[in-house]
Amino acid sequence: MRAVFFEAPGRLSVRDIAEPMPARGEIVIDVTAALTCGTDLKAFLRGHRLFRPPMPFGHEMAGRVAVVGEGVTKFRVGDRVTAANSAPCAACFFCKRGQTNLCEQLDRHLNWGAFAERAIVPAPIVERNTHAIPDALDDASAAAIEPLGCVVAGIDGAAIEPGDTVVVLGATGAIGLMFVQVLRSSGAAVIVAVGRSRDRLAMAKTLGADVTASSIDEAEESVRRVTNGRGADAVIEATGQVDVWEQAPRLARRGGTIVMFGGCPGGTRAALDTGRIHYDALTIRGVFHHTPSAIERSLALMQSGRVRIGPILGAEGRLDDVPGLLNRMARREIVKAVVRP
Repeated sequence: MRAVFFEAPGRLSVRDIAEPMPARGEIVIDVTAALTCGTDLKAFLRGHRLFRPPMPFGHEMAGRVAVVGEGVTKFRVGDRVTAANSAPCAACFFCKRGQTNLCEQLDRHLNWGAFAERAIVPAPIVERNTHAIPDALDDASAAAIEPLGCVVAGIDGAAIEPGDTVVVLGATGAIGLMFVQVLRSSGAAVIVAVGRSRDRLAMAKTLGADVTASSIDEAEESVRRVTNGRGADAVIEATGQVDVWEQAPRLARRGGTIVMFGGCPGGTRAALDTGRIHYDALTIRGVFHHTPSAIERSLALMQSGRVRIGPILGAEGRLDDVPGLLNRMARREIVKAVVRP
């Protein structure tokens, strides 16, 4: 079978490899849709701390079960399924305390290889983070279960209440556009989407944003206007840029919450206004990855139509097209693409 491999930053290859055979508890799926994402793009452009080349590439996928390993009872050959890229061990210090996104075994259970004709799903993911795709949901949308699960977990950290005013910084990326939709379904009254692209801000408005802004200054002015000078109840940072981390508290009201979702480059430091954090009792929340509960809820959001992935998918291609699709993302021509092996 054919599969895309990460060889080095800027270099991918399509290899002919043996078809995967499942061990006990595993399944093999015929991949019908795999999505490009920001992690793929970062790795392609400059490498990634988790990548040890050469290695299979891609991690957002959906398809049909082709082979079932011994002991698997949840799925049968022919079932349409989508799988997250990891699963918690359910036994470590963090898992026992409900912080499954911080599982000590997480790196061991990460799964790569979505850009392939067939992909194997490890037993822990089959058991805890693989789901049947509802009949009404298309495979390309279902393949977004992992990034949407991260967004759902991020909103859990924001503790959104009905009627809240929420700012999304970086609302013109795939993650930001998902945040806008999930916030709308969570009962936020006013959503302020902040980003640089006019076309993507227009998309954010179509998907549920009430107000758009192209800069922090413009966003601050808009937030003060819609909250009678009070500030936003929650601010979600989804850019992973240090200067945006530092400016995010400007937009929050006293007692507000700032969710640091976007991961900055390793080793960076951000300077925050300690006076504001202390005297205005701000909550700064770091959030990371997803949980099985968030994955389940993300599937329900897509099934109900409250989150639409289709508008975010700007291109389609085959395995040989993956480098070109990533380069189109880098040039900001598209937000996300679907690969159909």
